[in-house]
Amino acid sequence: MPIETSNPPAVHTPGAYAHAVLVTAPKRRLVISGQVGTAPDGTTREGGEAQIDQALANLGAILAAHGMGPANLVKMTVFLTDPALIPAWRAKRGAWQGEARSASTLLVVAGLADPRFLVEVEAEAAE
Repeated sequence: MPIETSNPPAVHTPGAYAHAVLVTAPKRRLVISGQVGTAPDGTTREGGEAQIDQALANLGAILAAHGMGPANLVKMTVFLTDPALIPAWRAKRGAWQGEARSASTLLVVAGLADPRFLVEVEAEAAE
């Protein structure tokens, strides 16, 4: 796969992400809009952990619809409205992505587009 992760020795070793992802020969690049805790039926899940699960399920469904999976992710940007959700995000992301690593940014924000939204995940994938 033309996707290589990089954690240069001159930079602190990251956790479940990579400091950089080099895409050397993409055939396809997929840019994914922010995914929130809204299910296919239009309902928004209650609580931050349930919304994390749904946002990851939505992300997985979009990747699968394009013949991709977590190994194709090159960048994730995560928005949480409560810093108390950080441990849940990290655990659920780790379980969802397995050994795959992407570049990642995590932000704690005052709010999202709808006050019911507690989590939003946008991503880019390539192959």
